[in-house]
Amino acid sequence: MSTAGFNSQNGTGTGQTYTNGPSQNPVALQQPSGVGYSVNHQPAYNQMQAKVLAPPGPALYPSGPYQPVPPGPQVGSYPPAPAQPLLPRPQIGILPSHTPPQSASPSPGPRPAQATPPAQATPPPPAVTSTSYYTGPPAWQYAAPRGPAPNHVNPAAAAPPLMSHSSAQPPGPGAPPTSIHGFTQPGSAPPPMNPLPPHTYQPNRPAYGPPPTMKPTAPPAGPPGTTGTPPPPKADAQCWGAASSARPPAEPDTQEGDVECPGDVAGNGPQAPNSYNHVDNRMAGAAPPGPPGRHLGHYPSLPPGYQNTSAPPPSSLHPALQAATQPYTQGPQPYQQQPGGPGPGPGAGPAQLSPSMAAMSLQSSTPEALRVVNLLQERNLLPPAPVPAPTPCLTQDLQKLNCSPEVFRCTLTSIPQTQSVLNKAKLPLGLLLHPFKDLSQLPVVTSSTIVRCRSCRTYINPFVSFLDQRRWKCNLCYRVNDVPEEFMYNPVSRSYGEPHKRPEVQNATIEFIAPSEYMLRPPQPAVYLFVLDVSHNAVETGYLSVFCQSLLDNISALPGDSRTKVGFITFDSTIHFYNLQEGLSQPQMLIVSDIEDIFLPTPDSLLVNLNECKELVQDLLKSLPNLFEKTMETQSALGSALQAAFKLLSPTGGRMSVFQTQLPNLGVGALQSREDPNQRASAKDVQHLSPATDFYKKLALDCSGQQVAVDLFLLSAQYCDLATLGCISRYSAGSVYYYPSYHHQHNPAQVERFQRDLKRYLTRKIGFEAVMRIRCTKGLSIHTFHGNFFVRSTDLLSLPNVNPDAGFAVQMSIEENLDDMQVVSFQAALLYTSSKGERRIRVHTMCLPVVSSLSDVFAGADVQAITGLLACMAVDRSVTSSLSDARDAMTNAAIDSLSSYRQSALTIQQPGLLAPACLRLFPLYILALLKQKAFRTGTSTRLDERVFAMYQLKYQPLAFAMLMIHPALYRLDDLSDEGALNIGERTIPQPRVLQLSVEKLSREGAFLLDAGLVMYLWIGRNCHQNFLSQVLGVSSYAAVPEKLYLLPELDTAESQRTRAFVSWLRDQRPFFPSLHIIRDESQLKPHFLQNMIEDRTESALSYYEFLLHLQQQISK
Repeated sequence: MSTAGFNSQNGTGTGQTYTNGPSQNPVALQQPSGVGYSVNHQPAYNQMQAKVLAPPGPALYPSGPYQPVPPGPQVGSYPPAPAQPLLPRPQIGILPSHTPPQSASPSPGPRPAQATPPAQATPPPPAVTSTSYYTGPPAWQYAAPRGPAPNHVNPAAAAPPLMSHSSAQPPGPGAPPTSIHGFTQPGSAPPPMNPLPPHTYQPNRPAYGPPPTMKPTAPPAGPPGTTGTPPPPKADAQCWGAASSARPPAEPDTQEGDVECPGDVAGNGPQAPNSYNHVDNRMAGAAPPGPPGRHLGHYPSLPPGYQNTSAPPPSSLHPALQAATQPYTQGPQPYQQQPGGPGPGPGAGPAQLSPSMAAMSLQSSTPEALRVVNLLQERNLLPPAPVPAPTPCLTQDLQKLNCSPEVFRCTLTSIPQTQSVLNKAKLPLGLLLHPFKDLSQLPVVTSSTIVRCRSCRTYINPFVSFLDQRRWKCNLCYRVNDVPEEFMYNPVSRSYGEPHKRPEVQNATIEFIAPSEYMLRPPQPAVYLFVLDVSHNAVETGYLSVFCQSLLDNISALPGDSRTKVGFITFDSTIHFYNLQEGLSQPQMLIVSDIEDIFLPTPDSLLVNLNECKELVQDLLKSLPNLFEKTMETQSALGSALQAAFKLLSPTGGRMSVFQTQLPNLGVGALQSREDPNQRASAKDVQHLSPATDFYKKLALDCSGQQVAVDLFLLSAQYCDLATLGCISRYSAGSVYYYPSYHHQHNPAQVERFQRDLKRYLTRKIGFEAVMRIRCTKGLSIHTFHGNFFVRSTDLLSLPNVNPDAGFAVQMSIEENLDDMQVVSFQAALLYTSSKGERRIRVHTMCLPVVSSLSDVFAGADVQAITGLLACMAVDRSVTSSLSDARDAMTNAAIDSLSSYRQSALTIQQPGLLAPACLRLFPLYILALLKQKAFRTGTSTRLDERVFAMYQLKYQPLAFAMLMIHPALYRLDDLSDEGALNIGERTIPQPRVLQLSVEKLSREGAFLLDAGLVMYLWIGRNCHQNFLSQVLGVSSYAAVPEKLYLLPELDTAESQRTRAFVSWLRDQRPFFPSLHIIRDESQLKPHFLQNMIEDRTESALSYYEFLLHLQQQISK
């Protein structure tokens, strides 16, 4: 990849506004005339009118011999919503990209600044209204022939559609008819796709439809920073592998990424027509003027029938959904695969599983996931327990071996056969990963030979096929590989000749201890450098004594070995180093006042061996808080301190932990306040979500090149410009911790949270000098990453540090038809150095079925994964375009998917807002996102708190991010042991999850709201005396203290139950949520009520009003 194209991914051009957005892969600019078009001619996120849907056409799928039941009379119908202005249509979807170029991996170190060309002038295209969530090909081209795909498998193995249905299930009591889906009969060919309703033309309006055929033009000269750098030519995209007959001489099977062949060989075949990617240019410039934003009018209040409708009977759960609720077992499972492979004959692979796959048709019933739900009638949709991940529709043998959804999860558990089917579904396709998660069981293999595909470099896994004892077929590129002699021996059973029973082929998650060829240098030691703000403001907060005491308590628990090194830098208006060389009687402070030209006074004695110099380190930690106790220095030279720390860590790499309490105001990287407190509650777009300077991002890229990660702890009661400072962590694969209004006396809840977080941070496992690559079956491609990292090449993430609390997300597209495949696989490989100096590779592999029916795509939708991926995409849109664009795009995501379901997956149209059961919570989650701190408007929100919420949505693993999006509400004053969990000697009550509405609250009760980083225990004014005395230890409601953040340890059954439940919730996450016990008149009550997502506020709709709004937009 050229330097220009490489820099465009990570935004390192001079003058460019550094975005907090995803790192994009370049896409080819040359496309066949009349098939696709260059994104450079597309306007950047035009404001669009709300779509006008054509009347429902004939069903897309014949229902076979099963006659649909006509809908009965509707119960509790509601008046239609009043007329609304049209809705602007920015889109959040990412278009299917051409295959990204595979290239050599340039060094991620310091880079020369480059100017980026400006945005091109956009010729006016014809005015076409788009109805697509993904701006895909026009409707009349959906069924266009795509050309022959490379045939990697036996064509005779073509199988019937994956999820076929043989009969209809009678509707349950009170439920709408369930036999309104059309299903393909087993053994028949998929029916032809009917075109979507025609587009409606609207004059004088910028369009998302296809513009006139035109050739890409060179960007004109102009001011830099307005568009992405054109990608490099496709010539260097050739991968040594299946698509090439030649191989490089003696290709080393070494480090994951730097010298190995890139893993994704998808795209070496013909390009899919009409596939293009508008990611790179989607944020260039402001959107052209469009119609005014929608104004939501007054809606009728909740009808009585809506409030009292009961939930569907639990007995209607489909067995597959019931299976999803069972706990996932990580241990090895028996693999009943014969040497001939899982298929019918010798040489069968995953694409030839027709007999076993045919058994997967859901016998004689409509799946629970496709049960039709009228959202306007069924009020109690929230399940009483946390929502489980859906189970892919695979054979039992494959499902037993699949990766845990806690580690690897896809937004669609049934992968569409073509991009056009995906476009019709209007659902995003992507993966969510938690690759370094703490696992209770992790098979570790030590072997001198790690078996990998010779072509695409996939690690051998449970979903490969053994043609015989000596050959196996890759499940990603279908190349046949030889089985090495060493792999014939099974170390577990101590038997020879059964390679299919090896641990590598029995476990979807496994860790290898890598041999020497996976090392480009000797494994680095564990190196920890602490950079501490000691200005007057920092001393006032009192954080320094808490930090020093916590490090003293946990210094022996720091991960590492006999080579572990530590160092300390403090700073205010000058930089202070500490000589801790062995032999000194006490630590020696060295002050550098020339912050413009920073240097290291004694480079060899500032980072010292922890075991050899532990006493000096402990002496320094005991004296540091007193050393600056009387300081009156108010300035902060953070930028210079970071430069000094970078110089100190560059020779070895390591982890830099930075503690900051104010806005940097001196030297390089100095910032000025950009927040206007009077605009915090403005309904207009929020400004200053992007960085004010590129200093911190450039420094982060330098750090990444030297295997240094930076973790930022921000403890402040004032604005610190986290949007700018956070770049130092975001691009170096670090973490951001934020403690607003931190003070050691005035805010004890934050102090406790800081102490607990710091203990976890200091003692959790850590991986150094890591890289991660995600591979997928040929035909699929990855085009956008989300998380904290640096993109070293098109598909390789550089992670100087990797920690067990970090999550990642990727967006995908379908480049080639998956016609010949019945399953596809995804594999994430993380290569890292452990704190003990071992080079290790952790590999996760997931297998999912391929379906051709739109109904089957909807049936496999994972609503939480979809919400998590949309949240990541919306954060990028907020930063690079505008907050209002992001909000509209999230709303449109719900409109598009439900509209597509109504148009394409239902054969009988009926009134109401209809959704499949698997997506019944989608509108609720979208509304929760709109009211989340990251995206809300009309409510006073500090800029730093908003930016931190955005960071959390992109960085947290899905399970924790969902709590921040849709908190959990429990009633605690009536806890019982009925249905409780027994963990060890503890009994954990399991109260049901309540809807987030004040109508679920009672002044006679006590309610716990778990919002991820914070918990609120709200005590009703008339709370039972028993709870007050037995749990809180007070005699009356009036005696509850104003600021109470701890549950007293009382020797009562009620107290033990309550504390056990709260502790259990806290133990399930890697960060420590603070607890606030509040009364009805507490100052924190507004914060508690802001989480009542289903209720109306002055600036936001209630859930029922939001549903009416969605229905109105869909019915246009």
